[in-house]
Order: sequence, then structure tokens, then C-alpha cells
Amino acid sequence: MHVAAIVGPGNVFKALGTFQREANAQWTSLIEQADVIVVFGGDGTIHRNLSTLVDLDVPVLIVPCGSGNDFARAVGVRTVQDAIFAWQKFSAGASNTQAIDLGVIECPAETSGPAQRYFCCVAGVGLDAAITRRANALPKWIRAHGGYGLSAPREFFRFSPFPMKISPNGSGPGVFKPTMLAAVANAPSFGGGMRIAPHAKMDDGKLDVCIVRAMDKFTLFRLFPTVYFGRHLDSSKVEYVQAPIAKIETEVPFDVFADGEFVCQTPVEFSVASKALQVIVPT
Repeated sequence: MHVAAIVGPGNVFKALGTFQREANAQWTSLIEQADVIVVFGGDGTIHRNLSTLVDLDVPVLIVPCGSGNDFARAVGVRTVQDAIFAWQKFSAGASNTQAIDLGVIECPAETSGPAQRYFCCVAGVGLDAAITRRANALPKWIRAHGGYGLSAPREFFRFSPFPMKISPNGSGPGVFKPTMLAAVANAPSFGGGMRIAPHAKMDDGKLDVCIVRAMDKFTLFRLFPTVYFGRHLDSSKVEYVQAPIAKIETEVPFDVFADGEFVCQTPVEFSVASKALQVIVPT
């Protein structure tokens, strides 16, 4: 069984060395000939390689060494040792793989780059995109220790609600309403553990859409910590729906981020690529 590695930026070499010592794998530098792909990195590294991973159609193992690691957490791989344990079971013949969905973003025609982009965790428009952009500018060690949360308060003061129209299921006229953010989720969390979509499952063929409508700054500050526990859904300012497709429109173009990476600008349509990726999991 030939194994190829995808290595993300940053300080991943300790994790890489530990895995290579304990995994007893036969490595290849030719990714096209690999029977298994091991990704050393976080959500951004996975995001940037999703198209390749889908095309190769081989099992994928995530070794979490990014700043957020929300995708790895969602499939039960919280540490490098978890990844090693999952690999040892898999290489011994266990059937510890899981077929998961991916989100798909249909970008506007004028967007440079691919018209379609996969995402594994959460795509967002609005306040989330503004916080993510600020967090991405921080040093990696800060991003890995609550960088998203540290970046949020300043954006709370700066950011103003704007008209947004969200159409779950892609049908119906929809209405522009003052909105803080809309998150379209394939996995429960983003930003290093914020459970924006606590009911999301990665194998149900649906996207979980969480919409936070306009509110005053004080209410926003009170609401923010509850997202880490999924309790923001109790707020009357939060709407939550599950749907196989969703469309987001804004009166002027707004940035769309997914898995912590800039993708395109609105208007965008989201859908599901069902069972698009085989991941190796500990159990």
C-alpha cells in the first residue's frame, strides 16, 4: 500500500516525523500512484486540496496540525496520536473509513479561478468573513490558540448589519433582511471549535444554514460566547434550517470565506456533493 503526503504550511514537521516513525508506511512521492493520502495540516490545507482528493478517490487520513482543525475534530481525529491509531487499524485491515459529504460553492461567472469550489466545514458571508480575514493575518501560534475569538471583539464594533437574502432549497423569492452573518455548514464547528451548526452531520446529504440577523452590539457580545456550546440557537435573532441547497444574495458583493479561505464574492449558491470523500477515522 503506497502512501502519499500532502504537507501544509507552518510547523508541521514534528507531527510529520512522529507519524513517519510510528506509522510504518510505504511512502511515495507520486500522488497519482498513492493508495492512501495523508494530509498534514489544518482546515485550510484540506480546503485547498479537496478537488485533488475527490479526483483521486482514495482514502484520506488527516493529521491535525493546523490552527483550527475543525474538520479533523469532526471526524474524531483530535491529535497526532489519534491519526496514528486510525492508520494502524486501517493498515491492519480494519474497515475504519467513513464516506462523508462535501459542500459545493457555485461562484459567479466573473470569478477568477474554478467556477465550483468544495468545502469541508463551513462557508460564511458577513461578520464571519470579516473576523476570519483578521484572524488569518495573525501569527500562526496565536491563530492556533484562540485567534478567531481574539479577532472577534474588534469586528463587533466595526461591523454593521447589511441586507442579505437567503433562499434555502434554492426556491422562493426570499426577502432582503438586515443580517450579521450567514453560515452554511457541512460540519458542526469552525473557528477552532465554535459550534455554529451543532446539528450538522457530514453524511446526511444536507447543509445546515445558520443565519444571525441584525442586533445591537451588547446583544452580539452576549451571544458570541454561547456559539462555542451551540446555545446561540436559543436566540430569537438566530434562524437555523437544513437544506440540500441554499442561495445567498446581497445588494452589493460581499466576500465568501470557506474553511478559513477566501473563495469568491456573492451571489453564491451552495449544494452538497454526497459521499464525495473517504476519510480514515479512529472508530
